[in-house]
Amino acid sequence: MAKAKSLPPRNKVKEADTWDLSLLFKSDKAWETAFKKWEKQIDTFETYRGKLGKSAKTVKECFDFDCAFDRLGEKLGSYAFLKQSQDVGNSTYQGMVQQFSFVATRSGEVASFIAPELQALPSKTLKSYMKSPVLKDFRIQLERLIRNKPHILSGKEERLLAMQGEVAGTASKVFSQLTDADFKFGHVKNEKGEQVELSQGSFSVFLESPKRAVRKKAYEQFYGLFADHQNTLAATLSSSVKQDVYRARVRNHPSAREAALFSDNVPTSVYDNLIGSVHNNLDTMYRYLDIRRKALKVKELHAYDTYVPLFKGGRVKIPYDKAIEHTCNAVAPLGKSYVNVLRKGLSEGRWSDRYENQGKRSGAFSAGGFDGPPYILMNYKEEGFNGLFTLAHEAGHSMHTYYSAKNQPFQNYQYTIFVAEVASTFNEQLLGKYLMDNAKTKAVKTALISEEIDKIRGTIIRQTMFAEYEKIIHAIAEAGEPLTLECLRREYRALLELYFGPKFAIDDVQELEGLRIPHFYSAFYVYKYATGLSAAIALSEMVSNGGTKERDRYLNFLKSGGSKFPLDLLRDAGVDLEKPEPVDAAMARFKELVDELETLV
Repeated sequence: MAKAKSLPPRNKVKEADTWDLSLLFKSDKAWETAFKKWEKQIDTFETYRGKLGKSAKTVKECFDFDCAFDRLGEKLGSYAFLKQSQDVGNSTYQGMVQQFSFVATRSGEVASFIAPELQALPSKTLKSYMKSPVLKDFRIQLERLIRNKPHILSGKEERLLAMQGEVAGTASKVFSQLTDADFKFGHVKNEKGEQVELSQGSFSVFLESPKRAVRKKAYEQFYGLFADHQNTLAATLSSSVKQDVYRARVRNHPSAREAALFSDNVPTSVYDNLIGSVHNNLDTMYRYLDIRRKALKVKELHAYDTYVPLFKGGRVKIPYDKAIEHTCNAVAPLGKSYVNVLRKGLSEGRWSDRYENQGKRSGAFSAGGFDGPPYILMNYKEEGFNGLFTLAHEAGHSMHTYYSAKNQPFQNYQYTIFVAEVASTFNEQLLGKYLMDNAKTKAVKTALISEEIDKIRGTIIRQTMFAEYEKIIHAIAEAGEPLTLECLRREYRALLELYFGPKFAIDDVQELEGLRIPHFYSAFYVYKYATGLSAAIALSEMVSNGGTKERDRYLNFLKSGGSKFPLDLLRDAGVDLEKPEPVDAAMARFKELVDELETLV
């Protein structure tokens, strides 16, 4: 029996492979000291209650304090969250996150009077504030407050809503603790005969195994654990959806979807047009899946067959340091300054926590702030291109944060997820082009064509399916119908049949995929991946084929942070997502790639 490979405990991970959180706080003790200072500041909010109609100067003082309070809070929250993410079962950091969450909720209660008090002022006063040079740095905040006026409640009602803020996230917390900390998937023997621990991080590596029996075993064992807990997972998802519906109704929005899109000022037509464009191109998806089935020489194509590289020789091994080099070379069109900052951050700057360890949060993310580096959590795997593309993706987020924090005041630096997904997938597009141009063998080039196909399939088509699922299950809840396990599985299976086509073999456990997607606990988020990649494809073409003007326009987009609504920021960069052209063009690119792949099979 080959010796089983297990994940190392956190205290055995090399320091050079971890992020340097001392750049936020030197120690847990330093965090505690700052936390106590932050907590004591809460009462200062009360000094502004009932005085916001006095003058623009008073409002500015209130906003300045609020910004300073939030800035320290962001730093405290980031440290606690990142510490917990590196080992979600660590009780010390669970406690820090809970401490922070409690005080953040309490401060939200105390400060909840600000918006309703301002919105209750006469229109004449609000217009004078908008024009006042004293408040010029807070103009967009005032604009958003005025726009949000119909959805703000009385001061007492706002306080009650703020008080239940911590409880509102219970479903998400239960889901995260269950799937990231409590789930133990066991071990699976890989194609080399080695017993390797199956985890959220290694699951994707198993699905790329050239041996079908390994893929099938890993898939069934992975989803078997979800099947064992499917009733609990259905309950947490149902609770989260009901919370979304409740919040929307309380704030007088027509639906949870419209409530979620309101803050970005995105019309529902953008969401529906995305679904419509993808539906119109599903025949290409069906054709691609059949090409994959023929290439793998299987009678039926299953979910566990959809990630394995199609051609021998295209499977590569990329060490982390090589991934940094590839990423930096790929983004060269953005200029030396961009490249140098990124290279330093990913290497000696220790922005990134590189590899999986016991208890580490699954997946990958960028979690930067106004103070400190734009940190990146990875669970990097050397096998295949996935880890490399994930690093480039998260680096796009981090550089967006870096440029925004350097060029915007605190109140304007936080960009929305809508534009964040443009910056991340833009980098992936540049990486794909770089690797394609430098591919040394036909097999590698073919693998990269397949990789780009899978990127569009996974980011536009798959995320659109997720977005449609969110739309459906929220509509069911809004109609007063129960979201039972049976209902959730039935609706998800119907979408699988639509998006994968009549020739695809759907296993019953595939229906459980709808219960394991963490993004569903941040409702109506996933569609932004699809619109983001569509915009990124267009912008990367402009930068790659253009000159200084196109590059600077894109860098200005990164520097703009949240200083405008997202659709306006993208229009400034050169893409209009209220029109169907960006998504249609991305789907046309998908068809071109599938046509090219078909000639190679």
